[in-house]
Amino acid sequence: MKAYLFITCLVDTFFPQVGENMVTVLRRLGVDVEFPEDQTCCGQPAFNSGHREDARAVAERFLSVFDKALDGSGEDSYIVCPSGSCATMLKVFYKELFHNTPVLLDKAHNISGRTYEFTEFLVKILKKTDVGARYKGVVTYHDSCHLLRELGVRDEPRKLIEGVEGTELREMEMHDSCCGFGGTFSIKFPRVSVSMLDEKIECILNSGADTVVSSDMGCLMNIGGALSRRKIPVRVMHIAELLASRNNESE
Repeated sequence: MKAYLFITCLVDTFFPQVGENMVTVLRRLGVDVEFPEDQTCCGQPAFNSGHREDARAVAERFLSVFDKALDGSGEDSYIVCPSGSCATMLKVFYKELFHNTPVLLDKAHNISGRTYEFTEFLVKILKKTDVGARYKGVVTYHDSCHLLRELGVRDEPRKLIEGVEGTELREMEMHDSCCGFGGTFSIKFPRVSVSMLDEKIECILNSGADTVVSSDMGCLMNIGGALSRRKIPVRVMHIAELLASRNNESE
């Protein structure tokens, strides 16, 4: 089985360790990992801001790069992404973006059908909930909006967290409420965004967890920034970092 990594802009620019930990986990499970070096943004920031033509230009390049990568590969080849948000752009919004361009729409359908968010890929395709991770701590999980609401992925990350040796999963209240990031939402509506973030931080603290985990670095950047500014000693981790962990350190 082969996985072509779709590394998002936030991971590529600010959190490369998330991509490295994805590779660690996938290789631990025997997956052949490839990284198409020509990949760029999927176009989601422009799409969400209403700039459809700009989004199409970027998305066309993305389709070209990954269509070329998948061409001639076997049926057991997939695109795997460490973000529910960016995976949603490919699996849901590309069809809307290219609905009146048949050739590109066909490519979008092909890409969509072979794209999986990281936890979804581990559980649904690899049939794994125990990836050999060890982490001593109490973990609470934040559901990111696109992963939960657009892709319907709720149980997969929780099954994986429960499979980590030494970890207790403790649900917070309002675990499925937005953290207030929402990409450009936090820029356009900063006061509303901060109010939503305050609620999320309170729920995390009330859970008693020492670590908060999610599947999207946008959410974790937002939550982690607030925790850091308030000097609250709760660790923030992408789920790939948790699953790569051996004795609370990445391999």
